[in-house]
Amino acid sequence: MVCFDEACKQLFGEVRSPRRPRRGSPAQVDYEYERKGVCHQLLMCEPLRGWRHVRVSARRTRKDYAQCVRELVDVYYPEARKIRMMQDNLNTHDGASLYEAFPPAEARRLLDKIEFHYTPKHGSWVSMAETEISIMNGQCLDRRLDSQERIAAEVAAWETKRNAQKARIHWTFTLAVARQKLRKLYPSNEDG
Repeated sequence: MVCFDEACKQLFGEVRSPRRPRRGSPAQVDYEYERKGVCHQLLMCEPLRGWRHVRVSARRTRKDYAQCVRELVDVYYPEARKIRMMQDNLNTHDGASLYEAFPPAEARRLLDKIEFHYTPKHGSWVSMAETEISIMNGQCLDRRLDSQERIAAEVAAWETKRNAQKARIHWTFTLAVARQKLRKLYPSNEDG
């Protein structure tokens, strides 16, 4: 099972260089900044194994998504017969994206290896990829970064360290809790 999700990060540059800190006091950073656009992080993770990979791109299109799927199949799981992929219900997260990006035979080959599973309409938070993105944001993207290249370098270092540790998410969301929280979305026969 592999979880997939996307995030967007605004790029900010400094207008003035931060002042060098004096001994015993923090650096002084000006509140003024310069907007430099956005970049996207497309994250794939296998929570049970403690593995993740982040692809940083300038856009979030069907073709970017399709490239991630092909990378997942051909680079990270070439021997897998079937990859169960948990993801949000975004318009780009489907087989049509593969047909738009690749010739029909290649799209079909990739789709034969993928089994899509979608999070509930208002329950994207049940995907552990959301949690992994939150961890990534807190551990390496929690400051002003001014370019896609800089974000890619920071994320690659974070990914390498976290994969080496085989860091896993301690998931406490049980089936009983899921049934309670998602009761409004998926009523059962017992609800009357």
